[in-house]
Amino acid sequence: MGNWFQQNIIATGRLPLFCYFVALIVSFVATRINVRLIRAKVGWFRDVNVGEMHIHHVVFGVVLMLVGGVTGLIVSSASQVSYAAAASIFGIGSALVLDEFALILHLHDVYWEEEGRTSVDAVFVAVAVAGLLLIGLRPLTWDYGTPVNPAVLIVANLALAVVTLLKGKIWTGLVGLFVPVLLVVGAFRLARPGSPWAHWFFVGRSPRKMAKAIHREERWRRPVITAKIAFQEFVSGRHDLPSTRRGRRLP
Repeated sequence: MGNWFQQNIIATGRLPLFCYFVALIVSFVATRINVRLIRAKVGWFRDVNVGEMHIHHVVFGVVLMLVGGVTGLIVSSASQVSYAAAASIFGIGSALVLDEFALILHLHDVYWEEEGRTSVDAVFVAVAVAGLLLIGLRPLTWDYGTPVNPAVLIVANLALAVVTLLKGKIWTGLVGLFVPVLLVVGAFRLARPGSPWAHWFFVGRSPRKMAKAIHREERWRRPVITAKIAFQEFVSGRHDLPSTRRGRRLP
């Protein structure tokens, strides 16, 4: 194990990324344990308040990200260990910010509401991207051993990624940036019924395709979503409060 770590992490210059990856996961899990204990009113676990103002942990996350980011810029030419320490601080801050991503998105505290699952999705995406980078994959890679101009391949990958994302296939689009063959599959498969692509090209234009998309969603996608939500709630707790966002608009 020691030899593997030396050869694949330290020798390849990935120690800072590894530290960021570990700090992100550990900090997210620790944060979720903490907030679940606060919600259950266990022991001395309480929210942080200044007077009547509740201080969300996204505030501490922003501060830590600034500290880690600036420190990383300062020590980038120093030792890999110093850079790794800055990356760890940045990873802790990232976990705190992404854990309240839904609050930033909605400008409203939806932490334990259904919309709050967006925060968990954001953390899972960050972990997945960092993990793919850690194993050596790079987004929009162009070295396919073909005579095609690299710029053309990059533009083609981006175009396929945009189409895939517009079809509502978020994970396929993101992972496809690292594994381009997935973009080809995602771009040419039927769009999800709630996606922008379906709204533009299926509604009122192709009822047959919309019906087929809905059938696939109910038969194949729903069980996957149900399993994903179950796993999310196992990790992060149940988002079971009634939504306060439906029908509410910001001024």
